[in-house]
Amino acid sequence: MLKVLCQWALWLCLPFCAAAHATSVVFLNPGNSTETYWVSYSRFMQAAARDLGIDLQILYAERNPQNSLDQARALFQGAHKPDYLMLVNEQYVAPQILRLSQGSGVKLFIVSSPLTEDQRALIRQSRSSYSDWIGSMMSNDEEAGYQMLKELLRKHGPVAQGQSIDLLAFSGVKVTPAALLREQGLRRALAEHPQVHLRQLVYGEWNRERAYEQAQQLLQRYPQTRLVWSANDEMALGAMRAARELGRKPGVDLLFSAINSSPDALQALIDGQLSVLVAGHFTLGGWALVALHDDALGLDARRLGGPDWQLSLFHSLTRTQAQQLLRLGDKVGARVDFRGLSAQGKPDGYRYPFGLQLLLR
Repeated sequence: MLKVLCQWALWLCLPFCAAAHATSVVFLNPGNSTETYWVSYSRFMQAAARDLGIDLQILYAERNPQNSLDQARALFQGAHKPDYLMLVNEQYVAPQILRLSQGSGVKLFIVSSPLTEDQRALIRQSRSSYSDWIGSMMSNDEEAGYQMLKELLRKHGPVAQGQSIDLLAFSGVKVTPAALLREQGLRRALAEHPQVHLRQLVYGEWNRERAYEQAQQLLQRYPQTRLVWSANDEMALGAMRAARELGRKPGVDLLFSAINSSPDALQALIDGQLSVLVAGHFTLGGWALVALHDDALGLDARRLGGPDWQLSLFHSLTRTQAQQLLRLGDKVGARVDFRGLSAQGKPDGYRYPFGLQLLLR
């Protein structure tokens, strides 16, 4: 009888034991807790965590890098440390967090904004000095900036010999690697198309209202502008509002491009007011959780293309794809079998098939 009771007690304990040993991950989200892009990024991560059995906690910095540092310090000094900490090199905070982590036993994984070359030189990119820094996963931001201008020019059509076309550009925050990489892509495309005249590039700080105010002035200063390149959707939507108030017609006499897939941006593409919308990188945090899940299983990241992944996540959306994403809304992560993407049990040579195609099939 005692043996039976012990067996029952063990059986009842199993779910709780499994939960107690679930891989734990904290994500330091650099955005605002009300910011469409970073909220969608978190929701996709939450869908991945549920499917993978990961205990995920998300802490928002509310666009204040000091908050990220304080949150990291508290985690490293706390009694209950997570197995993994995911962080973004927004406003260049990653090296400080790496230094704070030393001796904590928490594994660090960098996503979305890479270390700059100067930062890499400063810390010597040494995993012997930072043994708990296990890898990174980035999207192709430079390519996205390049692709946006190329698509804008394709939508605009040929420019007559000897003629030029005026362009305005709205970048994000100067101290954000992703913004600078998108700018580099823009300038690479400009070098290939000397007929495009970049009148001015301003920093809208990812903010719709700021870009609106900037565009009010810029569109009057440069009335011949035909193309507007924006490093995110919020700035594009702000600039579009200014254009309409000045009597311009987005999608007709003024072509806009943007990055991200907020409902407003998707609808603007569907309506034809936004000519180019590049999206897909909101999925990156979810894909990173698959890699961490496999690391916790002891799988070798080098066999899977890591430990530093560069993913081609950006995709220029069609109107049909925009309609599909808009219909899916917050449920977009439910379409993905994250556990099925794990390398566990896969043959040698397996590579993660991460990408927007997994959501749009």
